[in-house]
Amino acid sequence: MNVIADMSSSAPSSAPSSAPSASATASAPNAAPLIEVRDLRKRFGDVEVLRGVDLEIARSEVVCVIGPSGSGKSTLLRCLAALETYDHGDVRIEGELLGYTERNGKRVSASHGEINRVRRNVGMVFQQFNLWPHMTALGNVMEALLRVRRLSHDDARRRANAMLETVGLAHKGDAYPARLSGGQQQRVAIARALAMEPHIMLFDEPTSALDPELVGEVLQVMKQLARDGMTMAVVTHEMGFAAQVADKVVFIDQGRIAVQGKPRDVFHDAAQPRLRQFLQNYFDRNAFWTRGPADTQPL
Repeated sequence: MNVIADMSSSAPSSAPSSAPSASATASAPNAAPLIEVRDLRKRFGDVEVLRGVDLEIARSEVVCVIGPSGSGKSTLLRCLAALETYDHGDVRIEGELLGYTERNGKRVSASHGEINRVRRNVGMVFQQFNLWPHMTALGNVMEALLRVRRLSHDDARRRANAMLETVGLAHKGDAYPARLSGGQQQRVAIARALAMEPHIMLFDEPTSALDPELVGEVLQVMKQLARDGMTMAVVTHEMGFAAQVADKVVFIDQGRIAVQGKPRDVFHDAAQPRLRQFLQNYFDRNAFWTRGPADTQPL
């Protein structure tokens, strides 16, 4: 099922989407990046969390951001959604400056309305599901469509049902969050973000709060989004997902991008010492016990 096509077909016929198709845009020569970050800096008190980050994300590109805890990964993602105010540099969404505006030759903070206008095509999925407990799965997906997009109830319901079907939960529309597993709740959160017809999806460790057996169902939805051409920036500790799905892997350490490149270059041909140490620690933590020649009893 192609989610991008589904979003177009589920939109009200009186309001056709103005966004070009992913394939058409991707084939355009020298297309501008969907997201462009230049010399991004962010400080919390005396701690500089982001120290001059430069990053570009092209349309239909999947970028996975990896790195140790506290390295600035989630802060970077939150700056891309204007959930954090950055202190220096530029974040541009489809060519438009996010968070600031020029006035009388000076940079000043943008109004809340201007920020919402620039980030209107950005969807985000968090570590926690943040579903309304008093609303059904369908109601959670419909809410922003009714209040923000101001769709009619019928149009909102139609689009919400289509998005629940996209994430494999068409049969759970009437279920409340308390009756859903963690993986199902996260898939509802993804459907809620998709219903707003974003051009880019930001995922902040979307599987970190899940039981290991439930991780796979969320990753399958994300893989399908990637196959359908959705532009994605994913902060993750799922190295297998990053290796299989990403077009580009970005390794952040101490607030700086230390390495970025294709998955094979990052995971198999890593020359940067800190990256090698990080990956070795990851593999050591996740290695299965294997019996050696001297072993006589299983663990």
